[in-house]
Amino acid sequence: MSTTESAESAKPSKLPPFDPADPIGIDDLLGPEDLAIRSTVRAWATDRVMPHIAEWYENGELPGIRELARELGSIGALGMSLQGYGCAGATAVQYGLACLELEAADSGIRSLVSVQGSLAMYAIHRFGSEEQKERWLPGMAAGEIIGCFGLTEPDHGSDPAGMRTYAKREPGGTSRSGEAENGGDWVLSGRKMWITNGSVAGVAVVWAQTDEGIRGFVVPTDTPGFSAPEIKHKWSLRASVTSELVLDEVRLPADAVLPGVTGLRGPLSCLGHARYGIVWGAMGAARASFEAAVDYAKTREQFGRPIGGFQLTQAKLADMAVELHKGILLAHHLGRRMDAGRLRPEQVSFGKLNNVREAIEICRTSRTILGANGISLEYPVMRHATNLESVLTYEGTVEMHQLVLGKALTGLDAFR
Repeated sequence: MSTTESAESAKPSKLPPFDPADPIGIDDLLGPEDLAIRSTVRAWATDRVMPHIAEWYENGELPGIRELARELGSIGALGMSLQGYGCAGATAVQYGLACLELEAADSGIRSLVSVQGSLAMYAIHRFGSEEQKERWLPGMAAGEIIGCFGLTEPDHGSDPAGMRTYAKREPGGTSRSGEAENGGDWVLSGRKMWITNGSVAGVAVVWAQTDEGIRGFVVPTDTPGFSAPEIKHKWSLRASVTSELVLDEVRLPADAVLPGVTGLRGPLSCLGHARYGIVWGAMGAARASFEAAVDYAKTREQFGRPIGGFQLTQAKLADMAVELHKGILLAHHLGRRMDAGRLRPEQVSFGKLNNVREAIEICRTSRTILGANGISLEYPVMRHATNLESVLTYEGTVEMHQLVLGKALTGLDAFR
């Protein structure tokens, strides 16, 4: 048999049809459970978010956030990849698929889930005491308790080591059980800024300077001295609760501190988990904008035929499809590495840097296809584009991720 004949006989008898929604066959990487989780989250977002999101965005509000949180808890989307304590114990890939579907609805909804699960719950799950885990995580997984994560300050964003929030010990304190504590109470003072979920949270994980180094504290939001005024007049993430945290001599028992970590390693590891979700989520916003552009191009007529039949429009659609599905494939690859325990922080930076930048460009190009209609809330494109301006900055700016990769590539530290 010739080489040519051998190659011909190895070919499949019939290729599957080309799928415009999955042009490079990424769904072949997914199992039945992965697909079921994706379908569940997509159906929830389609039913509960999509009919209302334009109005919420226009009004700058997220009404019924507590009910939405309980519904998200009921489908296992909160603390999704954590084990035990009422959490779903899903894989990293499954969590990523959920993030993509949620952000295809709106970045604000995905942010609600990311902050709850990847920041507040993750911090307690990884660094908390058993008592802290049992007290908070089941209610948070069910959406009965909303959490927030206080790291960023008015004057310290990309440089959290410079935070001014401070916790000092005072002798003679008691634990939550009422037993005497040798260490004494903690008294927490400072301010945090741009905190998702802050005004509706029942618990806040707050990071502060101490004489021992940076420590994390689990702060019930009904503690005297704690307040969380909501930040208004935003032009991005409008369908999201964003707040300032004010800590005015907040007295906490000795066992409020997270015992499992001291130093920046604690909050930075939480941020890494949240950034991973963004790698997926950004592609959801991009997908929604791309699909809107494709649908529009097939029906909008100019010069006697649909604009999707013109070469320049097809070139835009082709380029967007390439970047969209490359980004999804990158997210899958990083998810597999996370599930294998092999995902490095530099690789998460790689994913966030690429996928958010490409998602914004896809939204902007989609807007050009929609023309003037692209700025209307009748379509999702401009809403996603403005939301992604925030996603580009939070959990590490473009510049910070560039420097993370630059250091990894050269071995030279350009941060300072």
